[in-house]
Parts: sequence; C-alpha cells; structure tokens
Amino acid sequence: MANIAGYRAIVEAAQHFGRFFTGQITAAGKIPPAKVLVIGAGVAGLAAIGAAKGMGAIVRSFDTRPEVKEQIESMDAEFLMLDFKEEGSGTGGYAKTMSKEFIEAEMALFAEQAKEVDIIVTTALIPGKPAPKLITKAMVESMKPGSVIVDLAAEQGGNCELTEKDQVVEKHNVTIIGYTNLPSRLANQSSQLYATNLRHLLTELCPEKNGVINVNMDDEVIRGTTVIKEGNITWPPPAPKLSAAPAPQTEAPAYPSVLEQQKKSFIPSAVKQLLPIIIAGLALFGIGSVAPESFMTHFTVFVLACFVGYQVIWNVSHSLHTPLMSVTNAISSIIVIGALVQISTANSTVTMLAGVAILLAAINIVGGFLVTRRMLEMFRK
Repeated sequence: MANIAGYRAIVEAAQHFGRFFTGQITAAGKIPPAKVLVIGAGVAGLAAIGAAKGMGAIVRSFDTRPEVKEQIESMDAEFLMLDFKEEGSGTGGYAKTMSKEFIEAEMALFAEQAKEVDIIVTTALIPGKPAPKLITKAMVESMKPGSVIVDLAAEQGGNCELTEKDQVVEKHNVTIIGYTNLPSRLANQSSQLYATNLRHLLTELCPEKNGVINVNMDDEVIRGTTVIKEGNITWPPPAPKLSAAPAPQTEAPAYPSVLEQQKKSFIPSAVKQLLPIIIAGLALFGIGSVAPESFMTHFTVFVLACFVGYQVIWNVSHSLHTPLMSVTNAISSIIVIGALVQISTANSTVTMLAGVAILLAAINIVGGFLVTRRMLEMFRK
C-alpha cells in the first residue's frame, strides 16, 4: 500500500501543479523541468521518486538513514547530504528520533530546498509517535506560487504544519494535499496487490497444502501478524532486524600473511613512479649510441609529433573528436609527398613500402574529408 501511496502522491501533485514535469523547448518558449523533493526514502518515498523521474522531473531526496543513499542514486535522483554524522536507522527499517542538533541541521536544509523546489512529498514516520513536523509555515510561505506539498503522513498528524487531514487546502499560494486514502484512489491495483499478499500469507500458513494451518512463530512474517496464540498474547512482536547497511567488519581480514606480503615491497613507491621514465631514457640512449645521426633526427621529430598530437587531441571536447580526427587524418596524409619522393629509389623494399604508404595516405585523405563533409551536412538546414 505504501508503494501505491507514493505513486499516487505524484499523480495528485501533477494534477494540482498545472505544469509539465519534464522540461521542453517549444516555439512558444522554454519550459524548465519541475523540481521534486521527496523527504523519506522508504517504500513510499522510493515509489514517489520513480514516478517523478518517469515523468521527467528533477528529483532530490533526503533520509536520515545513510544506507538508502545508493537506492536513491540508483533511481537517478540526488541524495541530499547533511554535514552531520549521526546514525538515523531505527528498528524494522524505519527512522528513529534524531538529536536536537541533527533536527536543526535538517530543518535548515529543508528551508533552503523549499525556496527552490516546486513539489514536496513528505513520507516521514516514526513508529508509535506522531509524525515529525518537517515543513513549517515559514517554509510554505517561502515556496514559489503554484507549488504543491503532498503529505503522506497526514493520518499521523502530518509532516507539514499546515496539513489538514483528508483535505486539499491552499495556503500562501501553495496547495497542500493531506489525503489519507491514497491507495483507495487506485482501487483496482490496491485490491489486486492486497489479494496477492493474502494468498502468499495463506500459502505460508499452510505449507503442506492440506488445509491445516501451521502458525510458525519462527517465520518473521507470521510472527509479526500474530496477536494471540494458544491463549497467550504475543503482541507486539520483536523488532525485525532488517537493514540495508553493510555489517561492520569485526574479524581480522582473511589471509593476513598474504596482505602483509603485498604491503611489503623492495622498491619504494617514489622509485616505482620514475621507473618507466628511467627505462625509456636508457632505451633511447642505447638506440642513440648505435643509430646514425639522421635516424635520431627523424626519431626525435616523430616523438615530438606524437607528444604534441596527444596533447592537442586530449584537450579537445569528446563531442568534437570525430570531426577533428577526420580533418587531422586528411592533413596528416601530407606524408604522401614523402612516399612519392621515395618511390623512385633503386631499393625495391623502399619502393614497396612507399607504395603502401601512398595507398594508406590516399585512403586517409579521401576518407577524412568525406567524413567531415558528411558531419557538416548534418548541421545544414
């Protein structure tokens, strides 16, 4: 039901928002995308994030539990971080009551975000307690006219100070939706999912499929739905130990001897960085000591050309690589002149290599300019 409520919250927000969620550029002008803030990244919050992103909005979300950061970012939404370290995970995957300092920091964050976003969806709940007040009257007053707040915690008092239960009100040019029956506004889907869950529950209660109900108190789901068994009150159930956070490592890492060997190295790290340069320098020195003077002159020009070419290409935007490379390929085919000079030599090997060079250079010249011309035609009307 929380999943349906989160989805329906975005549908209700879109109805009252009166603008596109996705950005568009039309003949009538540019339309910026809507900005949506989802407070609380539980089941309902993640469903709201998915629905808003699917409609093309810019979505950002906040949650006191750090382990949901990856879930939010996996849905292409921005996770709002607080420069404040405090564990916010409670039992059963819910958030817990935070310290006064943390609350002040998050309220400052919400006040800043309220000035920027168009839609706020609040889902913050703490089990057994009234919903925390996260959106104050001053924040509502600072929001842009036409903005929308959907308060999914309205049944527990609401996360917004101005929320009215089961009502849609407009305060300070901001629409505040306080429906508590959002799943029933998708009755067909809600009934189908609810019936499916009941069928799965009956399957767990009767694993042998013989009509005999087995109340297995070791099953976390059955234990959580059982109130009385054999005359004994079993409610409330123990808190489930569920968390998306990775378990802290308390034991020493495996194979410590191997890790120690990896840490120890005979060559210092500074020498490792200079080692490739030293080897290359020694190789060039060895070639220069035996090669003729003309070879070293050409080789030096070749190395400098490679270095300059690499720097030129590396500092160009990736979007321009294709047209740039096609033109540079054509220009670099000036080597065909050198091949023509060498093709008339008496050495047959040189003549053959010069012929191959002329062929490759011709392909470079023709292909480079053809690709460049084709790309330029793409931008012509």
